[in-house]
Amino acid sequence: MMGKMEAAGGLAVTTGVDVSETVDRLKNEGIPAKLAAKDASLWGPEAEAEASIRLGWIDTFEKSKELVAPLTKLRAEFDEQGIDHIALCGMGGSSLAPEVISRTLDLGISVLDTTDPGQILAEIGEESLRRTAVVVSSKSGTTVETDSQRRAFEAAFKGVGIEDFAKRFVFVTDPGSQLEAFATETGAHLFLADENVGGRYSALTAFGLVPAALAGADITELIEQAETFAASITSEDDNPAVVLGAVIAAQPTITIAEDGTGIVGLGDWAEQLIAESLGKDGKGTLPVVLEGPAASGARGADRVYTTVGGSSTGLPNSGSQLAMPDTVVNGPLGAQFMCWELATAYAGHLIGIDPFNQPNVTESKENTKRLLAEGLPEERPSAVDGAIEIYGSRADTVGGAIGELLVGAGNDGTYVAIMAYLDRIDDAPLAQLRAEIADRTGAPVTWGWGPRFLHSTGQFHKGGRPTGVFLQITGDVGADVTIPGRDYTFAGLQAAQAAGDRQALESRGRPLVRLHLTDRKRGVNQLLHAVRELS
Repeated sequence: MMGKMEAAGGLAVTTGVDVSETVDRLKNEGIPAKLAAKDASLWGPEAEAEASIRLGWIDTFEKSKELVAPLTKLRAEFDEQGIDHIALCGMGGSSLAPEVISRTLDLGISVLDTTDPGQILAEIGEESLRRTAVVVSSKSGTTVETDSQRRAFEAAFKGVGIEDFAKRFVFVTDPGSQLEAFATETGAHLFLADENVGGRYSALTAFGLVPAALAGADITELIEQAETFAASITSEDDNPAVVLGAVIAAQPTITIAEDGTGIVGLGDWAEQLIAESLGKDGKGTLPVVLEGPAASGARGADRVYTTVGGSSTGLPNSGSQLAMPDTVVNGPLGAQFMCWELATAYAGHLIGIDPFNQPNVTESKENTKRLLAEGLPEERPSAVDGAIEIYGSRADTVGGAIGELLVGAGNDGTYVAIMAYLDRIDDAPLAQLRAEIADRTGAPVTWGWGPRFLHSTGQFHKGGRPTGVFLQITGDVGADVTIPGRDYTFAGLQAAQAAGDRQALESRGRPLVRLHLTDRKRGVNQLLHAVRELS
């Protein structure tokens, strides 16, 4: 049942969760005003140094206005050259916001946040290349996935005879990064982002806006929506972000579904923002992205069921009281970005977590780098069932292995993380596993495509509540793709990332089963069937 509602700047947060006391405390202590003033002390002395250089997102939309004119000019140049397709190479904060904008506005940006050879091959075919510009986004300029994708596109452009391919590249990075130097050296297009904004808070910086604008988005409208909402930050009356922050901190888990009123993909972006900001120090709020309103696992005593949308009401039109969310967040996309960023910062203050660092993200990356240099460890399956090899289980069937892993799931705060190092386009049906397992266990169940999730929920897996059980899914590849200048291929990189993440989880004693699909199509069907047969 809906209760408290606060609205401002075209966005409303309505909730039936009893957060009035928390909201009043935040307002009475002047926390919103301190955040607006970029007070880096809000998250404790240990977080102050990091926070002091990570609060630019509060008003970064002012700097982003400077992007409008050069992006409008570049878009016109691309139009004259017959370039009407944007491929985005980026991970985590460099890809998730543009993907939301693209899906919401139906821009058709191809987001490559993968190392799966199948997805890479689908983007470098000659027909699509001739009308493609490639945005390469990396805050550090050294992201291995992004660098590998850039090398593949360069080789593909050369392969079809496009000699001036440097002008097909648009680089987005922080000032002083290696990518800035590379862009300047090669004569590619370059846009510098706000260096005082962390990746997951960068939706309204060049990382979010450059690919969107080049694909045809009116970024001025997004900026204006954010600016209008930002006026509510210090409001003592209606302050939606404070309410949402209190909701995020109220329960161990927040489930997020789109209500079908115009915003698409926001849950995936919010998942990274919340998981990477709050999943550390052995605690934090776990975000679970749902397939739709009232999806399996939406409700539970340990979670807040939340819907997001663009309409003024946003209540799911299912005719069922069970579909009624605990919290509704509705408003335009630019305001949504600002609201969730502010709310996550408030939740970090309430929980006692630094929302701007990510102390456990680099471990899997370092493991991957070592494995690429030393070679993958030799592993033998404990059993083979049809088209699936089983690792890390005493069971000799797929159903038995999953059942063994899920014993106790849903009790004592246990959550289930499914991590699929596969092709998220061609292997998309496998994502049905999330709802199937949630339906059978009652546990919070997350779904992540690897290595995409390593830049998102990967932080929570290692640094958050130590109550997760992990199902990793890998698969044989068909055609592989070489990475020019490297002594490994995309398939080799993908395998090393999966192995590196396994090592990071196993070193912490996290329960983990790996299922390897020796035939992807058959394996996907077999795995779904096995889970549906579980009681």
